[in-house]
Amino acid sequence: MPKYTRSVCVFCGSRPGLRPDYVAAAQGMGAMLAARGWRLVYGAGDVGLMGEVARAAQAAGGETFGVIPVHLLGKEVGKRDISTFVITETMHERKKVMFMNSDAIVVLPGGAGTLDELFEVVTWRQIGLHSKPIYLLNTLGYWDPLLGMAQTVIDEGFAEPSLAEYMRPVDDLEALDIALAAALG
Repeated sequence: MPKYTRSVCVFCGSRPGLRPDYVAAAQGMGAMLAARGWRLVYGAGDVGLMGEVARAAQAAGGETFGVIPVHLLGKEVGKRDISTFVITETMHERKKVMFMNSDAIVVLPGGAGTLDELFEVVTWRQIGLHSKPIYLLNTLGYWDPLLGMAQTVIDEGFAEPSLAEYMRPVDDLEALDIALAAALG
Protein backbone atom coordinates (compact mmCIF):
# COMPACT_ATOMS: atom_id res chain seq x y z
CA MET A 1 0.00 0.00 0.00
CA PRO A 2 1.48 3.39 -0.96
CA LYS A 3 2.38 5.99 1.67
CA TYR A 4 0.98 8.83 -0.41
CA THR A 5 -2.65 9.95 -0.53
CA ARG A 6 -2.55 12.11 -3.67
CA SER A 7 -0.22 12.70 -6.58
CA VAL A 8 0.86 16.07 -7.95
CA CYS A 9 2.44 16.38 -11.38
CA VAL A 10 5.16 19.02 -11.50
CA PHE A 11 6.25 20.37 -14.87
CA CYS A 12 9.44 22.44 -14.70
CA GLY A 13 12.74 23.22 -16.34
CA SER A 14 15.58 20.83 -17.03
CA ARG A 15 17.78 23.85 -16.31
CA PRO A 16 17.96 25.78 -13.03
CA GLY A 17 17.36 29.21 -14.57
CA LEU A 18 19.37 32.28 -13.67
CA ARG A 19 17.74 33.22 -10.36
CA PRO A 20 18.33 31.36 -7.08
CA ASP A 21 14.64 31.87 -6.21
CA TYR A 22 13.68 29.34 -8.91
CA VAL A 23 15.86 26.66 -7.32
CA ALA A 24 14.58 27.53 -3.85
CA ALA A 25 10.97 27.27 -5.05
CA ALA A 26 11.65 23.88 -6.65
CA GLN A 27 13.26 22.60 -3.46
CA GLY A 28 10.38 23.95 -1.40
CA MET A 29 7.91 22.29 -3.75
CA GLY A 30 9.48 18.87 -3.25
CA ALA A 31 9.61 19.29 0.52
CA MET A 32 6.00 20.52 0.63
CA LEU A 33 4.72 17.51 -1.32
CA ALA A 34 6.54 15.11 0.97
CA ALA A 35 5.29 16.90 4.10
CA ARG A 36 1.71 16.58 2.84
CA GLY A 37 2.16 12.90 2.03
CA TRP A 38 1.59 13.59 -1.66
CA ARG A 39 3.57 11.80 -4.36
CA LEU A 40 5.66 13.83 -6.79
CA VAL A 41 5.04 12.94 -10.44
CA TYR A 42 7.66 14.55 -12.65
CA GLY A 43 9.90 14.17 -15.71
CA ALA A 44 12.45 11.83 -14.02
CA GLY A 45 15.40 14.09 -14.74
CA ASP A 46 18.21 14.69 -12.28
CA VAL A 47 19.09 18.09 -13.74
CA GLY A 48 17.74 21.62 -13.41
CA LEU A 49 14.59 22.33 -11.45
CA MET A 50 13.41 18.75 -12.07
CA GLY A 51 16.31 17.35 -10.12
CA GLU A 52 15.87 19.93 -7.36
CA VAL A 53 12.21 19.04 -6.83
CA ALA A 54 12.92 15.31 -6.77
CA ARG A 55 15.93 15.47 -4.45
CA ALA A 56 14.01 17.67 -2.01
CA ALA A 57 11.03 15.32 -2.03
CA GLN A 58 13.31 12.33 -1.46
CA ALA A 59 15.23 14.06 1.33
CA ALA A 60 11.94 14.72 3.11
CA GLY A 61 10.85 11.08 2.76
CA GLY A 62 8.43 11.60 -0.14
CA GLU A 63 7.38 9.26 -2.91
CA THR A 64 8.68 10.07 -6.39
CA PHE A 65 7.26 8.88 -9.71
CA GLY A 66 9.39 9.84 -12.70
CA VAL A 67 8.65 9.45 -16.40
CA ILE A 68 11.27 9.99 -19.09
CA PRO A 69 11.40 9.20 -22.80
CA VAL A 70 14.22 6.94 -23.90
CA HIS A 71 15.84 9.65 -26.03
CA LEU A 72 16.29 11.95 -22.99
CA LEU A 73 17.83 9.41 -20.61
CA GLY A 74 21.31 10.84 -21.14
CA LYS A 75 20.48 14.51 -21.66
CA GLU A 76 18.21 14.83 -18.61
CA VAL A 77 20.26 12.29 -16.62
CA GLY A 78 17.42 9.89 -15.79
CA LYS A 79 17.18 9.73 -11.98
CA ARG A 80 16.94 6.02 -11.31
CA ASP A 81 16.94 6.14 -7.49
CA ILE A 82 13.34 7.37 -7.29
CA SER A 83 10.36 5.35 -6.05
CA THR A 84 9.01 4.64 -9.55
CA PHE A 85 10.99 5.11 -12.77
CA VAL A 86 9.13 4.80 -16.10
CA ILE A 87 10.76 4.97 -19.53
CA THR A 88 8.52 5.88 -22.46
CA GLU A 89 9.11 5.86 -26.20
CA THR A 90 7.90 9.41 -26.92
CA MET A 91 7.44 12.82 -25.34
CA HIS A 92 3.68 12.60 -25.84
CA GLU A 93 3.57 9.28 -24.02
CA ARG A 94 5.63 10.84 -21.19
CA LYS A 95 3.10 13.66 -20.76
CA LYS A 96 0.17 11.25 -20.85
CA VAL A 97 1.68 8.92 -18.22
CA MET A 98 2.52 11.88 -15.96
CA PHE A 99 -0.96 13.34 -16.37
CA MET A 100 -2.79 10.04 -15.84
CA ASN A 101 -0.89 9.40 -12.60
CA SER A 102 -1.68 12.75 -10.99
CA ASP A 103 -4.55 14.53 -9.27
CA ALA A 104 -3.30 18.08 -9.91
CA ILE A 105 -0.69 19.84 -12.02
CA VAL A 106 1.80 22.47 -10.85
CA VAL A 107 4.00 24.30 -13.34
CA LEU A 108 7.24 25.90 -12.20
CA PRO A 109 9.44 28.06 -14.41
CA GLY A 110 10.89 26.31 -17.43
CA GLY A 111 11.51 26.55 -21.14
CA ALA A 112 9.90 25.26 -24.31
CA GLY A 113 9.38 21.75 -22.94
CA THR A 114 7.61 23.10 -19.87
CA LEU A 115 5.43 25.32 -22.05
CA ASP A 116 4.58 22.31 -24.24
CA GLU A 117 3.55 20.33 -21.16
CA LEU A 118 1.47 23.22 -19.82
CA PHE A 119 -0.32 23.88 -23.10
CA GLU A 120 -1.10 20.20 -23.60
CA VAL A 121 -2.88 19.88 -20.24
CA VAL A 122 -4.59 23.27 -20.66
CA THR A 123 -5.84 22.22 -24.10
CA TRP A 124 -7.09 18.91 -22.71
CA ARG A 125 -8.92 20.89 -20.02
CA GLN A 126 -10.33 23.36 -22.57
CA ILE A 127 -11.84 20.58 -24.68
CA GLY A 128 -13.31 18.81 -21.66
CA LEU A 129 -10.96 15.85 -21.27
CA HIS A 130 -10.28 16.56 -17.60
CA SER A 131 -11.05 18.90 -14.72
CA LYS A 132 -7.80 18.62 -12.76
CA PRO A 133 -6.54 21.90 -11.32
CA ILE A 134 -3.52 23.49 -13.00
CA TYR A 135 -1.42 25.88 -10.92
CA LEU A 136 1.37 28.16 -12.09
CA LEU A 137 3.92 28.82 -9.35
CA ASN A 138 4.54 32.43 -10.32
CA THR A 139 7.97 32.86 -8.73
CA LEU A 140 9.20 36.44 -9.24
CA GLY A 141 6.31 36.99 -11.66
CA TYR A 142 7.76 34.46 -14.12
CA TRP A 143 4.35 33.58 -15.60
CA ASP A 144 3.01 37.16 -15.85
CA PRO A 145 3.80 37.52 -19.59
CA LEU A 146 2.10 34.18 -20.33
CA LEU A 147 -0.97 35.17 -18.33
CA GLY A 148 -1.08 38.43 -20.26
CA MET A 149 -0.92 36.54 -23.55
CA ALA A 150 -3.73 34.23 -22.43
CA GLN A 151 -5.85 37.31 -21.72
CA THR A 152 -5.03 38.66 -25.19
CA VAL A 153 -6.15 35.36 -26.72
CA ILE A 154 -9.45 35.72 -24.84
CA ASP A 155 -9.83 39.44 -25.63
CA GLU A 156 -9.24 38.82 -29.34
CA GLY A 157 -11.93 36.13 -29.47
CA PHE A 158 -9.71 33.06 -29.89
CA ALA A 159 -10.78 31.43 -26.61
CA GLU A 160 -13.59 31.55 -24.10
CA PRO A 161 -13.03 33.50 -20.85
CA SER A 162 -12.80 30.13 -19.07
CA LEU A 163 -9.27 29.76 -20.48
CA ALA A 164 -8.06 32.22 -17.84
CA GLU A 165 -9.54 30.02 -15.10
CA TYR A 166 -7.63 26.91 -16.22
CA MET A 167 -4.21 28.33 -15.31
CA ARG A 168 -4.35 29.41 -11.68
CA PRO A 169 -1.36 31.57 -10.74
CA VAL A 170 -0.06 31.42 -7.17
CA ASP A 171 2.68 33.74 -6.02
CA ASP A 172 4.51 31.55 -3.53
CA LEU A 173 4.68 28.10 -1.96
CA GLU A 174 2.45 29.03 0.96
CA ALA A 175 -0.36 30.08 -1.38
CA LEU A 176 0.22 26.97 -3.49
CA ASP A 177 0.07 24.72 -0.43
CA ILE A 178 -3.27 26.26 0.59
CA ALA A 179 -4.69 25.99 -2.95
CA LEU A 180 -3.59 22.37 -3.38
CA ALA A 181 -4.91 21.37 0.05
CA ALA A 182 -8.30 22.88 -0.82
CA ALA A 183 -8.37 21.20 -4.24
CA LEU A 184 -7.15 17.78 -3.14
CA GLY A 185 -8.81 17.57 0.26
